[in-house]
Amino acid sequence: MITIVRLTKKYGTTLAVDDVSFTAEAGRVTGFLGPNGAGKSTTLRIMVGLTRPDTGSATISGRTYVDLPNPGLEVGVLLDASAQHAGRTGREILTLAQQFMGLPRARVEEMLETVSLTPTEASRRVGDYSLGMRQRLGIATALIGDPEVLILDEPANGLDPAGIRWMRDLLRGYADRGGTVLLSSHLLHEIEVIADDIVMIGLGRIVSMGTKTELLHEAGTVVRAADLLAL
Repeated sequence: MITIVRLTKKYGTTLAVDDVSFTAEAGRVTGFLGPNGAGKSTTLRIMVGLTRPDTGSATISGRTYVDLPNPGLEVGVLLDASAQHAGRTGREILTLAQQFMGLPRARVEEMLETVSLTPTEASRRVGDYSLGMRQRLGIATALIGDPEVLILDEPANGLDPAGIRWMRDLLRGYADRGGTVLLSSHLLHEIEVIADDIVMIGLGRIVSMGTKTELLHEAGTVVRAADLLAL
């Protein structure tokens, strides 16, 4: 479970995250929804220790990310698929993660198969990958430690329709087995297809949150007119 309590982060005069609080429960996919610049990425960076908040806390199963002894075994993270080392091959990226976490070497091939990267693709340098291939590699790196929590920022970027369906099935199955999934996106239709719960953020503040059913039921527009028949 992920617990966010009154997070605030300011850059100069810009309040990027403003008193943000929410939870992402185990066994559920939580969609973190908002337009670009709303504060999603800053919130995720705080969760995984890349950015220090001015106030508030972010804990994963009761501990901060930096206090986890071997984070990759507990939390799988994908924040920017394009940030992977362009000069290494996909297999080398996964091998480094496997060695760093102290995992069996067989996990590398298991993950390549899971995300459908062929042996030929795995032997290519990441700099020659398409964005969709980088996303698959990033998801493989997040999953290699078999963590209980996944934190993913816009993981559907660059995936073709078949890849998007694959990712949805993967994350749905992960949550159904008891995992916690926090999925960030600026696209409502991507979130509503897979999410159980939705947290909506705008201008750094939470504007709405609840189950998908509750929020979609509340959505709509009320129109009144003096002449209903004419309307």
